Amino acid sequence: MLSPDSVTRQLSDQISLAKAFVVIAKESNNLQFAWELSAQIRNSQVLLSTAATRRVPLTTRESDTAIRDMALLLFQGQQFHYDSATMIMKLKAKIQALEEQMSSVTEKSSKYGQIAAEEVPKGLYCIGIRLTTEWFRNLSLQQKINERMQMEAKLRDNSLNHFCVFSDNIVATSVVINSTSINSKNPAQLVFHIVTDEINYAAMRAWFGTTQFKGVTVEVQKFEDFKWLNASYVPVLKQLQFRNPKYLSMLNHLRFYIPEVFPALNKVVFLDDDVVVQKDLSGLFSIDLNGNVNGAVETCMETFHRYHKYLNYSHPLIREHFDPDACGWAFGMNVFDLVEWRKRNVTSIYHYWQEKNVDRTLWKLGTLPPGLLTFYGLTEPLDPTWHVLGLGYTNVDPHLIQKGAVLHFNGNSKPWLKIGMEKYKPLWEKFVDYSHPLLQQCNFH
Repeated sequence: MLSPDSVTRQLSDQISLAKAFVVIAKESNNLQFAWELSAQIRNSQVLLSTAATRRVPLTTRESDTAIRDMALLLFQGQQFHYDSATMIMKLKAKIQALEEQMSSVTEKSSKYGQIAAEEVPKGLYCIGIRLTTEWFRNLSLQQKINERMQMEAKLRDNSLNHFCVFSDNIVATSVVINSTSINSKNPAQLVFHIVTDEINYAAMRAWFGTTQFKGVTVEVQKFEDFKWLNASYVPVLKQLQFRNPKYLSMLNHLRFYIPEVFPALNKVVFLDDDVVVQKDLSGLFSIDLNGNVNGAVETCMETFHRYHKYLNYSHPLIREHFDPDACGWAFGMNVFDLVEWRKRNVTSIYHYWQEKNVDRTLWKLGTLPPGLLTFYGLTEPLDPTWHVLGLGYTNVDPHLIQKGAVLHFNGNSKPWLKIGMEKYKPLWEKFVDYSHPLLQQCNFH
């Protein structure tokens, strides 16, 4: 009972029971008691959140008052017979009604949000078309860029800092590179490897072949050129046709094949295209991963974002191999040790779990759940200031934003969309050159 885990679990259990009592108290019109419970719930949550942020477990000494005060309130609730069979049945009925209502609202919200997020803005579409036209019309541009890329030894130089971005969004990728270069102490040390698809390849080549980023080296490839990328080697190719359109693009799954994409490299920093960089990132390349493959910022605050939130623990394979309370982490800014990745044959681990999930009983959708399985026990926690998440769907602490090296607009509200969160858009927009003739011609704003 004196272990840190027991203290944390006891607080969490008290919070869960107290939340149930709050509902019953309101049903019984006992608003004063509901208010007292809610206040104590907040106090306990602050304790858990503080412990998670500082990465030091709660001690019995600092949690004793909160546990005792909550216990007294819960005892008082029992005196009101809030734990009686009648009240429990009443609570279950209320919860069921609320769950049905919430399910309907959530389904509609998700559907409309997804439609809005997947819609390509007219300005962005226009930019792609004009760049593609220019690429095929201007043969000298093609020749110039091809000659330069063939001579570029930097692409395989492991003394430089290599970044990779897998994207079909020209402007978003440009913002990632531009913000990284502007905040870099030595931009000439940076090499960006962009992988896109056949449709956007010409436009990407034209844009990044004619745009300068303070001496940053930029390479553009298309995944259709990867000979090893076939259904016999990549199980997800056989499954993509059955998945949600959000995850249909192979670009989302290339993160599990980085050693194959860049066979000459030893270490890379993976960036999603919905991030903005506001600090120098050179320090990432000197971080000791302690023999691990993936360096990532953990996302478990209190009980949120732990493994049980993403995986089906009713399945014996998941239950037997993974701790449900293991801390989740985020894709979007990851340091990958490719030497260790190859040594441990990590891609084969990913293949194993994809094959086991062909019927989608281990997890439903996305790349994070298979990532949690693939890099389980192979992930080194990074300082949270390296990667600040949530700018695409929730309110984020301004102090975290100020300290953050990489800001991530994860969620449906991307900053280049109309549904983007207005208060965070300036953080992204300041790295877009709206005076560029092409952006003006295409009315991109």
